[in-house]
Amino acid sequence: MTFRSPVTESQFILNQIVGFSDVAATERYSEATPDLVEAILNEAGKLSDEVMAPLNQAGDADPARLENGVVRTSPGFAEGFRAIAEGGWVGVTATPDHGGMGLPQAIGTAITDMMSGANLALQLNPLLTQGQIEALEAHASDALKSLYLPKLISGEWSGTMNLTEPQAGSDVGALRSTATDNGDGTFAVSGQKIYITWGDADFMDNVCHLVLARLPGAPEGTKGISLFIVPKLLPKDDGTPGERNSLKVVSLEHKLGIHGSPTAVMEFDGAKGWMVGEEQGGMAAMFTMMNNARLGVAAQGIGVAEAAFQKALAYAIDRKQGKAGGTGTIVEHADVRRMLTAMKADIFAARSIALACAVAIDMTRATGEAEWKTRAALLTPIAKAFGTDTGVDICNEAIQVFGGMGFIEETGIAQHLRDVRITPIYEGTNGIQAMDLVARKMMDGGDALYRLLDEVASTCEAARPTMPELAEAVWGSAETLREATEWLVGQELDGRFAGAVPYLRATARVLGGHYHLKAALAESDSPRTALATFYIQRLLPEHASLLAQVRIGNTGLYDLSPDDLAA
Repeated sequence: MTFRSPVTESQFILNQIVGFSDVAATERYSEATPDLVEAILNEAGKLSDEVMAPLNQAGDADPARLENGVVRTSPGFAEGFRAIAEGGWVGVTATPDHGGMGLPQAIGTAITDMMSGANLALQLNPLLTQGQIEALEAHASDALKSLYLPKLISGEWSGTMNLTEPQAGSDVGALRSTATDNGDGTFAVSGQKIYITWGDADFMDNVCHLVLARLPGAPEGTKGISLFIVPKLLPKDDGTPGERNSLKVVSLEHKLGIHGSPTAVMEFDGAKGWMVGEEQGGMAAMFTMMNNARLGVAAQGIGVAEAAFQKALAYAIDRKQGKAGGTGTIVEHADVRRMLTAMKADIFAARSIALACAVAIDMTRATGEAEWKTRAALLTPIAKAFGTDTGVDICNEAIQVFGGMGFIEETGIAQHLRDVRITPIYEGTNGIQAMDLVARKMMDGGDALYRLLDEVASTCEAARPTMPELAEAVWGSAETLREATEWLVGQELDGRFAGAVPYLRATARVLGGHYHLKAALAESDSPRTALATFYIQRLLPEHASLLAQVRIGNTGLYDLSPDDLAA
């Protein structure tokens, strides 16, 4: 079965659910007209379906490998990436100053969704480069921007992010990499970094590493970290790649999934680098890259979920088994229909949350208004965690639809689960996303969430005349979430953290009900109303049990000692 990009679905959500018209009405994004957006999404969908998707299983079966210090990529990936680069898709949201398209993040997120569903391993390459572009645009000197951005945007060069070390994972402040001033505007960067996605490739003129390191005498912890750009090949005076820098790929990880994406252990041995941003301002610069990368990872989870759903639906429609009524295929079985409908409903909810987050980012950039910035910050951990959890859940359920054939690699469905399983882990684990939501994002006492819940209430009021039962259910869930939030902000951090994961999921469930209700309002007496009814009646009630867990706090959480757990 071939992958089909959800172009129409993304357009519907942008136009009817998340208010993309507000973005297009701004001066910054005034060129993002409906006709242009439709053309862009259709072209991205065509590339995803016809170029990237056919390479997906080949990347899984024939992984990237390290030969004599050179990374050899999967068959067809060089040609696939060249099509991405030549189409301008690497710089889709980059500013036009250095060759980017300057399109809104919402469009970029929809494109990431489609490309990830087609081929997650290959899509990771432009995603990392896009993050580097954002960090350089925001923090690099004009000289660095002029040298690096045109090459990164064109796809001639690629970018990576080097944070993690063997002893410093989520605790980035424990890093040991060092940087010493060479006295000529450059720095000698040394240290080992692990989990470096696309740390090298054989189809790039150059690979540029953003590396976190500590200068001599800098404070311990995250406050003492600086950021450096360290290219594989040192640019000559004319900007072309020159001599080899003092860095290398030590090894490639053997992974559960995304085999076509080389995950490298990198060694920097006095490698020449240039500081990006201010001294000891590394984390601020890197978070520019990471925050939007988290939205990109949300779209990755959603995209792979879409691909798995499409395969499961096609199999269920074709597979004859038992005495099911009608066609005699398993799609007529009640439990199979339940699984498929739940998949479709959750994909819609997750995609709507991600695109709503992207719209908030765009409105922040276009207007500079603090409320939009707060909205974007609030939605980012929710989009990342719920989008990627949904990806794993749906890929797992898709295997169940296949039955025994789902356990057989030749069907291709197992690859989706193996590939998507990384998404709840990288760019900040989903547990950390939840902790961020209940701590940093609640420093306003919950005001940003309350404003969002006010919008949910307004949607419910609009829906009451025509669909009172659905409106009442969504309104009740929003009020329950409001009350739980009022309780939560009064708790100590340890108590908040204990219930952080169920709180985030409950919030996503309520937002999903809100967006489904808006969809039913936009297209009443349509399949969207039936899908909204399914979600609101069968999936939304989960919020109540989740919030019940939240209110327990950390009571009883440490009653079992490690020895008790091991007994």
